[in-house]
Amino acid sequence: MLSIFNSAASKVLLGLAIILIAGFQYLFWFGEGGYHDHQKLAQKIQQQTEINTELKERNRVLAAEVYDLKNGIEAIEEHARLDLGLVKPNETFVQMSMIGTQYKPIYIDPNAKIDLRTNEDGQEEVPVNAP
Repeated sequence: MLSIFNSAASKVLLGLAIILIAGFQYLFWFGEGGYHDHQKLAQKIQQQTEINTELKERNRVLAAEVYDLKNGIEAIEEHARLDLGLVKPNETFVQMSMIGTQYKPIYIDPNAKIDLRTNEDGQEEVPVNAP
């Protein structure tokens, strides 16, 4: 070993240096404002940035809609047609159904002997050994 660490004073200084470095490392990793706190804050900042981006886009769309409503009759007419069902004179209102082409109606035979509430036939089963 090195001859520097033969004296007691140098061993004490080495011990203090190791304790200080360990203390600083502990504060860096686990202390207030340390690495873990910094990572949590960075994650929160990233989430808030994403939320802010979505809100900015929504605000941009709303601002464009407000501008259209203030400056154009077409936007007001469009809202009246979609939301209020506006129909001008000499126009025919046509409502489109959103039911898919795979839709098949169910036909029920009114003369069938099946109870529609339970989907059972009209015959009751009576137990053989009834008291």
